[in-house]
Amino acid sequence: MEKEVKIINSKHLGKETSVASYGRYGLAILLFPATTDKFTEAEENGLIDKLARPIEKGKCKIFTVESVNFESWLDKNKSDKEKSDRLYEYNSYILEEVMPYVFGECGGPVPVITAGAGIGAYHAANTYFRRPDVFYGTIALSGTYNIEHFSNGYFDENCYYNSPVHYLPNLRDNYWLSFLMSRHHVYMLSGSGDGEFPENTAHISSILSEKGVPHYTDFWGKEWGHNWETWNEMFLHLLESKL
Repeated sequence: MEKEVKIINSKHLGKETSVASYGRYGLAILLFPATTDKFTEAEENGLIDKLARPIEKGKCKIFTVESVNFESWLDKNKSDKEKSDRLYEYNSYILEEVMPYVFGECGGPVPVITAGAGIGAYHAANTYFRRPDVFYGTIALSGTYNIEHFSNGYFDENCYYNSPVHYLPNLRDNYWLSFLMSRHHVYMLSGSGDGEFPENTAHISSILSEKGVPHYTDFWGKEWGHNWETWNEMFLHLLESKL
C-alpha cells in the first residue's frame, strides 16, 4: 500500500504537524483521531490494515490528521477561553492548511468526506456541518455532537458555532441548507455496548431529520462497545456497502 507523510509547518497552530496519506486515488477521506491527537492512531489500531482492500483497489484515499484535543478541552492547564481559542485555531488549520494539501495530492478540489470515531466523530461531523460547501459528507462513529460534553459548562460564541446540536436547529440560511440537503453521504453509527452512548447519535439524527437533511443512521448491538474493534468493522462495512 502506498503511504506518504507530509510535514506542515502550521502558522495557525504554531507548530510542525504531520498528515499521512494511504493509497493513490479514489474517494478522499479526511480521518480525525479517536482517542489521541496522533495522526498515526488509525494505522496503529489496525484500521488501515482493515481497509487495505478498498484502499488498494482505488476505492478511497485516506488522509489522517493530527488533533489538538489535549491542547484544547482535555488540557487541564488552560483556561476555558484558551481551550475555545485553540479549537478555533484548529478549525483554521484544517481548512486553510490541510485541505490545500489534500486537494493538491488529489489533483484539484475533489469531493472529500470527513471521518472519525469517538472525539474524532465530533470533529468529523462538526467540520462537515460547518462547511458543506467544502466537504462532501461525513462518517461519524460513536460520537457526541454537543460541545458541552467537552467544555464542562463553558459556552462562548465559538462554542456555539462548534456545537452541531446547538447551531443546526437554528440554521435557516438557504445557502447553507441547500448544500446540506443536496448531499447524500452522511453516515452516523453507534454501538450499544460498553462505553457507547447511542442517544447522542439519535439526538443528532432527529435534528437532521427535522431540517430535512438526508443521512444514514445505524445502531449496532450490545456486543459492539466503544473501541477500535467496533470502529474498524463499522468503517469497513460503510466503505463496502454505502460508498
